Amino acid sequence: MISPQAALIYVMVLVSASDSDMTDAEFKTIGDIVTHLPAFADFELDNLTTIASSCADMLQAENGLDAALDMVHQSLPDKLRETAYAVACDVAASDGKASQEELRLLEMIRHKLHVDRLVAAAIERGARARYMPA
Repeated sequence: MISPQAALIYVMVLVSASDSDMTDAEFKTIGDIVTHLPAFADFELDNLTTIASSCADMLQAENGLDAALDMVHQSLPDKLRETAYAVACDVAASDGKASQEELRLLEMIRHKLHVDRLVAAAIERGARARYMPA
């Protein structure tokens, strides 16, 4: 198991890496989330790169995505599951476009974390509104 904060980082890295194009906007969003979200209040920012690399390494293994999603599921308390889906949506929306791979991964995360479909739709709409260009 990993810490709940590491699980949130895994979710963000998974979404960013899903289309094989980790953009600067996605990296910035991950950094902003880790810096400002209350779930990361006691998190050591120096650990971000190590955790992100650990997730990326896991993806290289056979069945790496499934293993990473299982680890996230086991490591997140129920109260942070919607938060995990929200940060995943923020990363997907941050570069102004959500690829088919990102959308498919969001669906997988929603199912794995048992996020209600109506709740997910509200979270998705909020992310879209936050990252809508002027």
